[in-house]
Amino acid sequence: MIQTNEPQDIKKEKILGAAYNRFLHYGYSKTTMNEIAGDLCMSKALLYYYFPDKSQLYIDVMRRLADDYIKLLFAKAGAFGNLKETFEFQINTQHEFMLNNYNFFDFFRLNEQNLPDAIWEIVDQVHQSEKDLLVNAINAGVEKGEIRPLNDAVEIVELILEALHGVSTFSHKKTMFPSKEHLDDIRKKRLLLSDIFIKGLTH
Repeated sequence: MIQTNEPQDIKKEKILGAAYNRFLHYGYSKTTMNEIAGDLCMSKALLYYYFPDKSQLYIDVMRRLADDYIKLLFAKAGAFGNLKETFEFQINTQHEFMLNNYNFFDFFRLNEQNLPDAIWEIVDQVHQSEKDLLVNAINAGVEKGEIRPLNDAVEIVELILEALHGVSTFSHKKTMFPSKEHLDDIRKKRLLLSDIFIKGLTH
């Protein structure tokens, strides 16, 4: 059993780790609080002390997962030779992240028409980080003279990110969240679209 005198932050981290493993391998719908408690040799009552329900636990795990993704994005910020490399990095990093965590996101497929506000706040945080990465890359390209001067780099990046997201939506039509077998095709289309976009900025 997990000792009751263990620091609360350590207990919470262990719970988040165990929950992530369950959500990743079995998905949200096939994971129960009893199973997570069992994985930790923890009483169900103690688990509920930290997290009042499964959805709140999922949101906290997603928040930590989003933080990890954002760290990946900015680990190499400023290290790219040009805008094309930055876009390729962002698209490929997102692709690998989605592929490696695909089962975790079944919550989105189950609730895509009624996602909690807390989920959208996390999604917005991720999108803002992607936008910041690309805006900084465009501004750096302008300073180097590789890209023609722009009136509003933020507006341009928002437009291309919406277009890249649209590739996913268009490919699946019926659902917001893509099926796993389509992920690589989406990645290729996004790379092609970003290349067309970049050429438009440099000519």
